[in-house]
Amino acid sequence: MTTTASNTTAPTQFLQGRHETYAYRRFGGGPARPLLFLQHFTGTLDNWDPAVTDPLASAREVILFDSAGVGRSSGKVPTTVAGMASHALDFLDGLGLDSCDVLGFSLGGMVAQQMAGDRPSIFRRMILVGTAPRGGEDIMHLEKPSLARPLGDPTLRGYAVLQKIFFAPTSSSQAAGGAFIERLAQRTEDPDTASGPDVAAAQMAAFREWEQSTGVRFAELKGIHQPTLVVNGIHDEMVPISNSYRLSENLPNAVLLAYPDSGHGSLFQFHESFARHAAAFLASDSPFAAY
Repeated sequence: MTTTASNTTAPTQFLQGRHETYAYRRFGGGPARPLLFLQHFTGTLDNWDPAVTDPLASAREVILFDSAGVGRSSGKVPTTVAGMASHALDFLDGLGLDSCDVLGFSLGGMVAQQMAGDRPSIFRRMILVGTAPRGGEDIMHLEKPSLARPLGDPTLRGYAVLQKIFFAPTSSSQAAGGAFIERLAQRTEDPDTASGPDVAAAQMAAFREWEQSTGVRFAELKGIHQPTLVVNGIHDEMVPISNSYRLSENLPNAVLLAYPDSGHGSLFQFHESFARHAAAFLASDSPFAAY
């Protein structure tokens, strides 16, 4: 365990798993169960907002993780969510963790669902943000004009693209996006390796496979009994909030938190509220109430 309690200063560490060598950061501390963070499309360790990670690290260890082929982790990016879940379980096994809590954002939320299905004992509680169930709808269709325009704008570089696609087009949401980018820039040493086109292509293939329902639609969710907090912004263009409705409808023990005036990055726009809700949810001892 490190003494730092911020993603802006936590050192990047490396763990040799059965399959690959995984880059990760582990910081914070306290009596609560560790919280594993699973990242979004093409995101790395550097894409986690310290305004979200750091408050949650005040009562527990926070573990940020690069899956195979992402950042400085070795190997190739799997083209299925199931393949990504296998790597995340390999990583937790390497850490010696047989149970933790999880915060899965976007693609990471899909990986968390797969992990819970593959190994039900691995998570005590789940927070699923801006994500979708298997068989969900309109998952990461970047050809939509609302996403294609900023993604194809040559004047937008690096984090500036995230401000446009993670936040609603209102002035208030865009201002929050600007503050988010400033927070990401606070880490100035030991940067992670940015994702390239090969990472994006493999992860897009995983999204397309995840959209395909196998058997009865949403049946997999019935077997996930962990208390789950489902979170989204009502104007999410990347993974529309209808998918969060499906999650909260079909998970046996879930509650939905929907933020106004926000898009895919609602947890970053309303980081103070989100951190409070997440901490309260994770601190609950009730096995039945999700919140």
